[in-house]
Amino acid sequence: MTLLALLSDAYGANGGIAKVNRDLLGALVAHPSIERVEVLSRVPAAEDVPVPSGVVLDSGSGGGARAFVGAVVRRVVRGQYDGVVCGHLHLAPLAALAAARAGVPWALVVHGIEAWGPPFAAATQGGLALAATTRAVRRVDRVVSVSALTRDRLCARFGVRSERVTVVPNSVDLADYGPGPKRPDLLACYGLDGRTVLMTLARLSPDERYKGIDEVIEVLPALADGAPDVAYLVCGGGDDRARLEAKAAALGVGDRVVFAGFVPEAEKADHYRLADAFVMPGRGEGFGIVYLEALACGIPVVASTKDASREAVRDGALGVVVDPDDQVALASGIRDALNRPKGVPDGLDHFSEARFVERWHAVVDELFVRSRDAGAVGSAQGPAP
Repeated sequence: MTLLALLSDAYGANGGIAKVNRDLLGALVAHPSIERVEVLSRVPAAEDVPVPSGVVLDSGSGGGARAFVGAVVRRVVRGQYDGVVCGHLHLAPLAALAAARAGVPWALVVHGIEAWGPPFAAATQGGLALAATTRAVRRVDRVVSVSALTRDRLCARFGVRSERVTVVPNSVDLADYGPGPKRPDLLACYGLDGRTVLMTLARLSPDERYKGIDEVIEVLPALADGAPDVAYLVCGGGDDRARLEAKAAALGVGDRVVFAGFVPEAEKADHYRLADAFVMPGRGEGFGIVYLEALACGIPVVASTKDASREAVRDGALGVVVDPDDQVALASGIRDALNRPKGVPDGLDHFSEARFVERWHAVVDELFVRSRDAGAVGSAQGPAP
């Protein structure tokens, strides 16, 4: 089979959705019935990026909305694909068009707040675009959601029956992570030698203040009463850093909060290992791969009751779950995590890449292979009387 994949990004950045899309493409071409996946991505691939055999990138699809739409139309006109995979809700109208033109089934992947609706997604689409998206979602053959929370909110927003949605959680490559010592050069660089280190890894954007960084800064004074050496390492770049720095200073904890800036992919594991607890008690995570990465490095994790990060720690089986709106509970949860021994928790393999591939292969079998085989049988039998 040949599948057509419409994606926002895959090989052009290191964000969470791009990582999920790379994992997805790898899983698709690993299926024995799939020979080729043709990828149209709004963000062009970086130079010299490794691409799995069987994944074919359309170099003309990147470079903005107009170029992407043009590439989709050109590909739709040529036809000859056996199914469509849409990697983002906002691309659903184009995916529905591509599937209808070829008479093939299609699947939509939803990640989080783009599917939740107001207030999270209130400004992400205008009226006409939202209407087109709603029509497409109601016609999709299969929705694949990264979490049960996103499934439930999508169903409530668009009137989709839950049995049409399959939950395939995000995954972590356990071989890329693992416990290890704190790197002395990084401790020296950030002034963390001898400190008890809390850590968050997130984009610092004014649009993503739901990550829980504000809330951690707010409880630092209370934490410092019992742990005078506590420090908070915030990894990630973005335009909201200056505001957060000012907030830390105003609360008297400016000397405890260290902003590391953007951390390259190759440096992530060593930064996780600096932490004594990974803390991200947010309100807007559709899942949260960073929780899995921290757990894979053996770092105790604090997640949230308010979003799908609780699913990343399996409702407390793999980490601590707290209400970010309750400062007493948040501080207590962080202390709990700091008192836990380091080590990769039993059960993290639930989110392994192998399980991710298995789950996606089940979707492929149900949606695309069954449809292809049914079509072949129908053709062999001829038209119904």
